[in-house]
Order: sequence, then C-alpha cells, then structure tokens
Amino acid sequence: MIVAALVLQSFQSESLTLKEGNNEITKSKVVWKAYKVTGSHSGTVGLKSGVLTFDENKLSGGSFLMDMTTLACTDLEGDYKNNLEGHLKSDDFFGVTKHGTSALNITNVKSTGKNSYQVKGDLTIKGISKSIVFQVSIYGNKATASLKVDRTDFGIKYGSGSYFEDLQDKMIYDEFDLNVDLEF
Repeated sequence: MIVAALVLQSFQSESLTLKEGNNEITKSKVVWKAYKVTGSHSGTVGLKSGVLTFDENKLSGGSFLMDMTTLACTDLEGDYKNNLEGHLKSDDFFGVTKHGTSALNITNVKSTGKNSYQVKGDLTIKGISKSIVFQVSIYGNKATASLKVDRTDFGIKYGSGSYFEDLQDKMIYDEFDLNVDLEF
C-alpha cells in the first residue's frame, strides 16, 4: 500500500513539473522515415533548439530549430550510408549548404484530451513555409509527436512520381514521417 502511494505521488508530482511560460527542450530524438517503391530508409536529425510554452498546465505554443547538418541515415552502413547522407544534404533534397536549419513554429493548439493536443504550425524547409497539423501527447516533462510531411510542398521533387514519369522502381514517395520525442 505504501509503495502504491509513493508511485501515485511520483506521478502526481511529475504532472506538476510543467512550468508556466517557456520550457526549453533538454533532450530530443527526431527520427525520419522515407519511402520508395523498393523499400524505405530511416535516420535521425538533431534539434538545435526548442521551446514548448504552457499556460495553466496546458500546451499553448512552441518553436523548434532543426540542425539539418546532422541529418543521418541509420539503416545503412559504410559507403551506402555516406552516399545517401550526402545526397539528402545536396540540393536534390534539403540543400544543407544553403539551408542549414529547418524550423517549426506552433501557431495554434487545441486540447483533444487530458494529455493530447491538435497542433497547427508553420514548418519551414529550404526557406519555404507551409502550415502543418499534427498530434502531440504530453506526459509529465515529455512530449511525443508524429508528423507526415509532403516534401514536394518544400520544393523537394527529386524522384517524385508526382513530377516525373517513368521512374519505375526509382520512384520516391512524396511523404515522409517524423517521429519526435522531447524532454523539457
């Protein structure tokens, strides 16, 4: 019984760790997954900075800056890994030399449950900003989100079946996934 009370107390105190205003991101993991006709590739990208904003213990905003120079492939090794990373960083994809960062600025938050939110934000990749909507869950000082991004909205058309014909097994699907875990 005492153990149950201590566990309950730790959960209650964890939910009270939200501080009003801006909460800096202290730890992050951003995993991407992109799909092509013959399979998929996955990897990570680092967060340069980030803040989640709370009002009355509810998510109300935030902003994030991704360090595109850290774009890495985690499902390949050796030359295959290096070649894919180089290609993703090239102008065919993210143009990292000119666009070293990407950004997400939350513009609207709607509570959809006790710990869940529908979030609308402006995503900027390669200097192009588009509105995006996604779900965020928050438990204690941790937040998770899953986003589906259409790369062609940001001028990334390489290998897209929407823009090129006869790609056959070289076609890369337009949408990629981002799975985000944050601690603040």
